[in-house]
Amino acid sequence: MTNSQLPIIYSEEFLKHNTGRFHPEKPERLIAIASALKSAPFAHQLEWKSPTPVDERVITSVNQVHTAAHINTIKQIARSGGGSLDPDTPISPASYDVALLAVSAWLDGVDSVLATNNPAFVLARPPGHHAEKSQGMGFCLFSNAAIAANYALKLLAINKVGILDWDVHHGNGTQAIVKTNPQIAYCSLHQFPCYPGTGKASERGEYENVLNLPLLAGSTISVYQSLFEQAVIPFFVDFQPDLLIVSAGYDANAADPLANIDLQPPDYRTLTNYCLQLTRRVLFGLEGGYDLEALSQSVLATVEQCLA
Repeated sequence: MTNSQLPIIYSEEFLKHNTGRFHPEKPERLIAIASALKSAPFAHQLEWKSPTPVDERVITSVNQVHTAAHINTIKQIARSGGGSLDPDTPISPASYDVALLAVSAWLDGVDSVLATNNPAFVLARPPGHHAEKSQGMGFCLFSNAAIAANYALKLLAINKVGILDWDVHHGNGTQAIVKTNPQIAYCSLHQFPCYPGTGKASERGEYENVLNLPLLAGSTISVYQSLFEQAVIPFFVDFQPDLLIVSAGYDANAADPLANIDLQPPDYRTLTNYCLQLTRRVLFGLEGGYDLEALSQSVLATVEQCLA
């Protein structure tokens, strides 16, 4: 692969996580993104890859981050015909298997980035950054980004992993899991106050390895730019990660129904460019984003910048 190709790790199996007719985290999100990518001017530069079937690597990686009780709860609810972890977080009969396949896609993404020293994009669901060690919540079942970071640290070339979370909601699950690990640095920009209510600037992690940047409703790209230049970039430059994982949520768009930040889809080119200036070893993985048009156009902006 050269810089002119970008792996998109995707499977139609991800559409089988059925959240119900009116749930914002619906299969149509991936359908809209895949359709936009396949009809984009740069479609010929995308390398569509199916995730590795769920294997021992995936099970081991999930077990290293989550409690057996949490994993079994999801499995049992799915196997018994479906239900929910909380009012926001439904589980359908296929959800356990789909969530494991999503983890596999994130792990494949890590492998791809490290093999090529170039970015990759994981187009998977369910999302993960709200899932804590012993409970899922906020549409999330397994903590994909945290699992991927822990997996990467088991690989020879990797000593430190950075996680940047630009989803409009704070990644409480990711933070809770990684804050005790000096080999992982976590940075989140998120609307505050907003769901889930965590992510105060005073939350710094046990090794000063957490940077939370709470944003007021109505914040625009200029606010993000100054925060990236004054805080995000220095934080990661100081940490020197061997791999950067981006929890790429696209719900900070002005059009998004679940929050009140005022980004526009092209602004994600700017955010992506900051990441690529830090390192070409970036794994982008889908988190939130619930306005289908804004979501798909924002992913296009990220992907196009990776190919630039």
